Amino acid sequence: MSIKTKLSLWISFIVAIILSLNISIYYYSSRTELQANAERQMAAIAKQIGAKIEVSQKGKQLLEDMVGDKLRMAAIAAQNKLDPDINKVTNDQLVQLSQALGIDHITLWKQLDNDILALKSSNPKEVNISSKTWDYWYTAFGQLFTEGNVSIPYGQKLPHYWSGPINFATTDPSVINKWGYYYDGTTNYMINPYLNAQMLLQFEKSFGTDAFLHTMLQDNSNILEITGFDPQFFGQKPIIKIKNGIPVYNLDVRDVIFGQYTFQHENDLNQIKQATQSGSIFTINETINNRQVIKSFIPINGIKPYVIGITFDQGAITHVLDKQLLLHISISVGLILITMVASYFIAGFMLRSLNQIIRKVTEVSSGNFGTQMTVHSDDELGQLASKINTMSTNLSTYTQQLKDTAIELQETKEYLESFVNHTSDAIHVMDLQGNVLLTNKAFETIFGWSEEDTVGKQIEHIPPSYEHEFERIRQSILLGEPIADYETVRSTKDGRYIDVSTTISPIRNGQGDIVAIASISRNITLRKQTEELLRKSEKLSVVGQLAAGVAHEIRNPLTTIRGFVQLQKNRGPLATSHLDIMLSELDRINFIVSEFLVLSKPQASLFELGDVQAILRDIVLLLDSQANMNNVQIEMQVEEDIPNIFCEPNQLKQVFVNVLKNGMEAMPDGGKLLIHIEYNPEGSIIVRIIDQGHGISEEDLPRLGEPFFTNKESGNGLGLMVSQRIIANHKGSLLIQSELGKGTCVEIRLPL
Repeated sequence: MSIKTKLSLWISFIVAIILSLNISIYYYSSRTELQANAERQMAAIAKQIGAKIEVSQKGKQLLEDMVGDKLRMAAIAAQNKLDPDINKVTNDQLVQLSQALGIDHITLWKQLDNDILALKSSNPKEVNISSKTWDYWYTAFGQLFTEGNVSIPYGQKLPHYWSGPINFATTDPSVINKWGYYYDGTTNYMINPYLNAQMLLQFEKSFGTDAFLHTMLQDNSNILEITGFDPQFFGQKPIIKIKNGIPVYNLDVRDVIFGQYTFQHENDLNQIKQATQSGSIFTINETINNRQVIKSFIPINGIKPYVIGITFDQGAITHVLDKQLLLHISISVGLILITMVASYFIAGFMLRSLNQIIRKVTEVSSGNFGTQMTVHSDDELGQLASKINTMSTNLSTYTQQLKDTAIELQETKEYLESFVNHTSDAIHVMDLQGNVLLTNKAFETIFGWSEEDTVGKQIEHIPPSYEHEFERIRQSILLGEPIADYETVRSTKDGRYIDVSTTISPIRNGQGDIVAIASISRNITLRKQTEELLRKSEKLSVVGQLAAGVAHEIRNPLTTIRGFVQLQKNRGPLATSHLDIMLSELDRINFIVSEFLVLSKPQASLFELGDVQAILRDIVLLLDSQANMNNVQIEMQVEEDIPNIFCEPNQLKQVFVNVLKNGMEAMPDGGKLLIHIEYNPEGSIIVRIIDQGHGISEEDLPRLGEPFFTNKESGNGLGLMVSQRIIANHKGSLLIQSELGKGTCVEIRLPL
């Protein structure tokens, strides 16, 4: 297909889209406007209905209240004619009295222990009926008997009198009556005159809401249905009473209070609730009974709140829109055909200059950048030809630059490969799923895996006990936080564990997203072994210094035991209390020797949960004799609820022995050595060891921890360095604060 044909089709297509959009916008805007008009019409109708219903309800209520007043006067007149004792009143009397008063019937009710019964009546069907199951009617009867007045929100309430709403008769559900109930306490019964309510129903049918709705539907053919809903009962299970064996749906508990409800939808309940709660109109478009309808729910606040539902035939709107749509489509089709023919001839004229440009582009694509086109015009095609000439010149220049850059990149690649493959540090790069992308020769030398063993695979070089630690580091890397000189343990291909110092950093793509993780690892196993030997050497030095104190500490209980043995030899068997003392002294000797052996013998580094408080108390007991000889009082202050930490107890004992001995030696004339233990809510234990010694000068403080730096005549300067290394291996910190003449505070923080 030629460009001329394509251009013609594309122009026609664009015109078709524009016309389609115009038709769509017109269609939807018109539909929206018509629907809005329909909604405004329904709102206006609802207001008319509401006003009419308000007037109708007031008229009906006025008429019903007049009937209620008549029944009250009939009840008072009947009271004057009847004996105050119900047992002295006969049913025949009530028949004659109801005829004389112009009412249908009179029933007398009496309150018993747990019920209110109709004991006498001019209607034989009423005799002995119970009111206990009559809901609020039974409540009203009880209030009349006990309080003299009725307070429930239903019916007509006058002094000593209550008249319920019209309803079906219990004894004859085919009849609808109006009842009145009077009781002033002068009789032992309640008087109940009642009339047939057919007059009220006829008023409603002829002049009330139903008549108005019938007229409204005839005048508005597009309105399919008008329904009145009672929010109190709509959506609830119908309250159906069994009256004389016939199920009856009472008039005062109906969900649909007027109109028809044939266009029912499952969302009607929610719309009615929203309209009632918000006081606003809610409108929905639905397909109900195979018809497209618009339903509006309008809340009305009258004597009793209710919601008017108006169902509008959407087909009336659609019919008008379809005619307009057909007319617009016919016009648009004609415009598209005209556009197609015109654009075809215009495209042919415009494409003449394009052929020359095509020939030049063909030459450029074959690598011939030297030929220049002659530009004859300043229009867009002329500008395009000029730009192609410039592009040809630039392509020639850029091609040469790319060749030079390719040579430079190749040299840089060879340099980096040489650096990676000849460094002594192991380098490996893995993707975010843990698959290895690149390793160097040093990686194979240190860990044993060759490039063929690792690339595209996952290697298991992290010991199980360090997997959680590595995952935490990995999450930090994914957040863009590099890790430098991190000391940890890794396993080799043959299963050996080696100590490494590793630097881990993220690798990002051109968009700045992290796509891989690079690790540079250095084998520090020999350095770790050297540090361990140094720590053991320092431990033996500390043990040698403790030997004299241990010997003195053991001599005291031995003297006690020897005295008791001599006493037994001279006097015979000793008392039980003497034997308890001997056993206590032997236990003390055993403890001192055990602690001494723990410090002296080599042990494997095994981290476990340990109690810092218990470790310090053991060290204090071990150094107690040396402290006494130096006139030093050791005091411990421990906060409550100190948790255990993950540690190597033997190494911590070495640290505490070193720091406590330094504190005692700093007080040659004696003093107090305070040990304070507290829990930091951020997740660490803080141990502070404070002496009252001569302190450390400001010049010497920065050098503390350097190998062979010491102010002691017999010291070697390695004790504090080893202690700092042990605390660092526990991921903690050791801080020394001191001032000449004011003592020293050593603060040790150990994470949980």
